[in-house]
Amino acid sequence: MNEIDIGSACNCFAMRQAARFVTQIYERHFAPLGVTATQYSIMVALSRRRDLLMSELADALVMDRTTLLRALKPLQRDDIVSIARAEHDARAYSLNLTRDGLRLFKQATKAWQAAQTEFEDKFGQSRARALRQELFSLTTVD
Repeated sequence: MNEIDIGSACNCFAMRQAARFVTQIYERHFAPLGVTATQYSIMVALSRRRDLLMSELADALVMDRTTLLRALKPLQRDDIVSIARAEHDARAYSLNLTRDGLRLFKQATKAWQAAQTEFEDKFGQSRARALRQELFSLTTVD
């Protein structure tokens, strides 16, 4: 059996290294607004649908609830996201962007566009599109 160079053969290592590189680009653009890439992802999901359940948000973002709660705390503290008991289930919580949250989301979307452009300028638009499709196929259930 040939010895494998784990550093160059490991899918997880390569994906996590690339994820850190890409995250650094986006977070540099979000930093002036005090938003992280994870928090922006949360705002995107909440901008698409009102009264999103915490469990639905965790599933949509492929995050465990503990990590999601950690990211939500500053958004709730800063009145960007409201968290309330769900109407149909007292054990569930529904999430919404507040008025301030919608305003911040619009500002952050401009920062996101700048980060998106920077990444695509470095990587290429068509390669970026193909990469997104492949990556989403990993987490999309048919």
